[in-house]
Amino acid sequence: MLAYVTGAAGFIGSHLSERLLRDGWMVVGIDNLATGDARNLESARASARFRFVRADVARPWDAWTATLDAPDAIVHLASPASPLHYERLALETLAVNALGTMHASACAERAGATLVYASTSEAYGDPLEHPQAEAYWGNVNPVGPRACYDEAKRFGEAYVTTAVRKLGVDGRVARIFNTYGPRMQLDDGRVVPSFALAAACGRPLRVYGDGAQTRSFCYVDDLVDGLVRLATRPGLAGRVVNLGTPEEHTIRELAAIVADVAGVPLRVEHAPLPANDPTRRRPDVTLARELLGWAGATPLREGLRRVLDDVRARIAGDAVSVPASEPIA
Repeated sequence: MLAYVTGAAGFIGSHLSERLLRDGWMVVGIDNLATGDARNLESARASARFRFVRADVARPWDAWTATLDAPDAIVHLASPASPLHYERLALETLAVNALGTMHASACAERAGATLVYASTSEAYGDPLEHPQAEAYWGNVNPVGPRACYDEAKRFGEAYVTTAVRKLGVDGRVARIFNTYGPRMQLDDGRVVPSFALAAACGRPLRVYGDGAQTRSFCYVDDLVDGLVRLATRPGLAGRVVNLGTPEEHTIRELAAIVADVAGVPLRVEHAPLPANDPTRRRPDVTLARELLGWAGATPLREGLRRVLDDVRARIAGDAVSVPASEPIA
């Protein structure tokens, strides 16, 4: 079995590639390294069943698949995912989720492959329903500062589900909620690595607004397991499935937990809340349980311990420069 993983050098993509290799798949990792890091693929590259292709999937699919065997599954993860990155690469974010999704769908149609499109909880915007179930249409500002990501992902969902209805593509959509774990970029503004880095360096943890906004945090291994199940279970064409944990925490609570796990006093500094930052975020995971038999299993404190170990090891090994703490949940 052969899988294409777009965005393979990213945080989730690299973990997914390793999981598929452990499961016996051949894997082609595709990434243009705009936000991915080739070092994330060191373990995958050690396998003879892994091949890396540096390519932009927003280009026509035959430009990056010409020398590849036809896949059995495609997991389309390619996209900037941090607010700092998709603000800097706004047009590229729109392109990879529009053109890239169209090209991945065409490739899946031609090969008869399963396609999993990695969407996001940002598709719900600042939700008026809580928790968020897949049937909720969301509350998104289509022209705001986050629209290049939010609306790009919503277009990707629309394209995949339309390709299912009109072209018979076996496409599925994963709405991914906040995911954390080792290998997250420490300077991309996301809250878990930013808090972990600040705690490891003995600095205050920067909280935006009053910290009352909530998120649900899913450990990367659990998320990857959900993606594999979504890609391999039959009869799920056209389904949209939330992948995340229903355990909800305020950002203030998360800061306290990170400090406690790190064994440091809690020190917090506040900054203004970014525009259109969602106030509440928690998935309804009923469908994931029913369709995939899936639920996140890693306790938050255990996952955070692994993140802190990773951050400390990277600092000790001079594998990373130490950026300012800029959490954007």
